[in-house]
Amino acid sequence: MKKKILFIMGCLDNGGGERSLINLLKLFDYEKFEVDLILFKERGLFLGQIPEQVNLRSDCDILHLMYSDSLKNSIGFKKLYYTFIHLFGTVYSKICTRSGFQKGQYRWKKFYKKVIPDFNIKYDIAISYLEGETLYYLVDKVKSEQKIAWIHTDYSKIKADLEYDLSYFKEVDKIVTISNECKNVLTKLFPEVLDKIVTLPNLTNSRAITSLANTYYPKEFEFEGFKFVSVGRLVYLKGFDMAIQATAVLKSRGLKFKWFILGDGELRKNLKLMAKKYNVDEFIEFIGSKENPYVYMKNADIIIQTSRYEGKSMVLDEAKILRRPIIVTNYDTVGDQIREEEGLIVEMNYTAIADGIEKMLKNKERYINFLKENEYGNQEEISQYYDLLDSYEMRGINDE
Repeated sequence: MKKKILFIMGCLDNGGGERSLINLLKLFDYEKFEVDLILFKERGLFLGQIPEQVNLRSDCDILHLMYSDSLKNSIGFKKLYYTFIHLFGTVYSKICTRSGFQKGQYRWKKFYKKVIPDFNIKYDIAISYLEGETLYYLVDKVKSEQKIAWIHTDYSKIKADLEYDLSYFKEVDKIVTISNECKNVLTKLFPEVLDKIVTLPNLTNSRAITSLANTYYPKEFEFEGFKFVSVGRLVYLKGFDMAIQATAVLKSRGLKFKWFILGDGELRKNLKLMAKKYNVDEFIEFIGSKENPYVYMKNADIIIQTSRYEGKSMVLDEAKILRRPIIVTNYDTVGDQIREEEGLIVEMNYTAIADGIEKMLKNKERYINFLKENEYGNQEEISQYYDLLDSYEMRGINDE
């Protein structure tokens, strides 16, 4: 008898957690597990990559309405009622809190928890695959014998109401995080649930990534000069403002290059205006999210990550698989992922980033040669995921 598993995720945009989930689902053994997936928003770059064996639950009308970005489905009194709660709750929560994460906490506590209905299918194991509101939905609305919370970030950096999340962590059976440093942070912030916290790595399929990287050569790269690539959401924590300032420094030094940023987000307009202000809009190109970023990464001279913080970056793992030289800023968890032979860690400011780029261009073959000598895909480590899921005994759960 197959175990019945539910994954809960916000959407499938181009974030590390989303890429991690898709990689996991592509490697899953569907002879052993029956898998359902609930998305708060049925959208995203990776939506078309959900394996056909996964049952995407579309019978969550109110949940989808409460997280919708559009009013076009708000026809009818009942839907208008929920849409009003969605709009008022979101605006009011933003006014009453200090961070985007706290906004979600407050909105769930004061508004969404009261009106979003329970999901009345029972599971053996249910997993919220991202911190925040997916966790609250898991605990408050889902029926499952075992519940697992997955944490993909450095929790000390997200400005959460820790007491509120602690109350939810106490209700789950396991808390999975993606690096030793992230685990250290969680154990320090939430010592009450220390015995529940385990570490499992994000999965990267080296064969699949290499195959995708070889599908074509990006037309944007057809110019003379160095090609730098960054991949990430256009949000403050990714540090692309520092990338723009570093671009200005390199331009002033006469370097011939273009810096390509793959991703979308709330700061796209502001970053483009900033690039224009610094007079580097011809040197830095925002090309949006790409379903296959690997063709850009494989053909880059350097992969650059300018983050202010990360949990564990999938981009760095993918860059190593593709044997590309790496420059990364010195955020708290970076030591979990990059050895000095694999890439250059620089201080978190634009001058250090610019200096690091010039240094890497002189020494990149040394890094490439080291990366070629090592295997960085870890698809075989899915066995650790199976060990976790198999540790729960079947109890004969039946759908209602």
